[in-house]
Amino acid sequence: MKVDLFDFDLPPERIALRPAVPRDSARLLGVTPQALADHVMTDLPSLLQPGDVLVFNDTRVIPAQLEGMRGQARIGATLHKREGPRRWRAFIRNARKLREGEAIDFGADARAIASDRAADGSFALDFLGDEPVELLLDRVGRMPLPPYIAAKRPTDAQDADDYQTMFAREKGAVAAPTAALHFTPGLLTALAAAGIAHTMLTLHVGAGTFLPVKATDTIDHAMHAEWGRISPETAAVLNQTRARGGRIIAVGTTSLRLIESATQDDGVIMPFEGDTAIFITPGYRFKGIDGLITNFHLPKSTLFMLVSALMGLEVMQAAYAHAIESGYRFYSYGDSSLLLP
Repeated sequence: MKVDLFDFDLPPERIALRPAVPRDSARLLGVTPQALADHVMTDLPSLLQPGDVLVFNDTRVIPAQLEGMRGQARIGATLHKREGPRRWRAFIRNARKLREGEAIDFGADARAIASDRAADGSFALDFLGDEPVELLLDRVGRMPLPPYIAAKRPTDAQDADDYQTMFAREKGAVAAPTAALHFTPGLLTALAAAGIAHTMLTLHVGAGTFLPVKATDTIDHAMHAEWGRISPETAAVLNQTRARGGRIIAVGTTSLRLIESATQDDGVIMPFEGDTAIFITPGYRFKGIDGLITNFHLPKSTLFMLVSALMGLEVMQAAYAHAIESGYRFYSYGDSSLLLP
């Protein structure tokens, strides 16, 4: 399909620079093939059914934005995907000043050797020393806000909390699974009282999620890979939910993509551990999920293609036009939607 089919105009003032306070006061657009309905997140228990299960991503965002020096040249690095105990794949700013084999000094005894430059311009960074890389990043890294926020304001201490979900546990993401930012302990309690359960998986979101689609046709786009895990226990919960007639509602496109990667053609969800580069566009047959809670995505992005595959392109075009007209807030810190095909 032509990538231009997934374009739309978004007024800059619709881009949220801070999350809603409290988190569960964010707006929620209900979308079905038949209708659109305006809600808030606290309405969610009444919009789902007893027996449904929500699937959250428990990844934790690491301070993956680094600033350093290679000699007299200033180098920026955004860690993208872990490739070993001390090796990370990173997108490099001012990459023309960096060659394979050269060291970047990030300060505070954090240094890395650049190697293995890839076609996308990224480098492998091997961190020197014996200290766990996580401790180095805690000292010298910053929270990696999405570029459409970082271009409008600097990262600050508030983002360290704002950009983590209440489920964040497994360190390794360089972007938050933002649909879950709207959930609070009180909302979870209300969902449980309504007979709606939840379970966890892990998908370490990579910086590639923000890369623009440069191809003119979706068939020519190379999707980035991300590491994920669905435990045997979670797979069993999901299969049991389906067996008794409940619905699987993915919270976020990260949860959805991993579930679909782990689901067989007969609808059985298998345990999973490894990389997934699944790219979902219209025409895809969904096997593992029955609905999706997700924020509003960028024009011509792989995520807008995904929601268009789930609901139909015309339905999502109408939903986004309504959201823009009605003042919904977009992107990572913005409002949410409940998509029920």
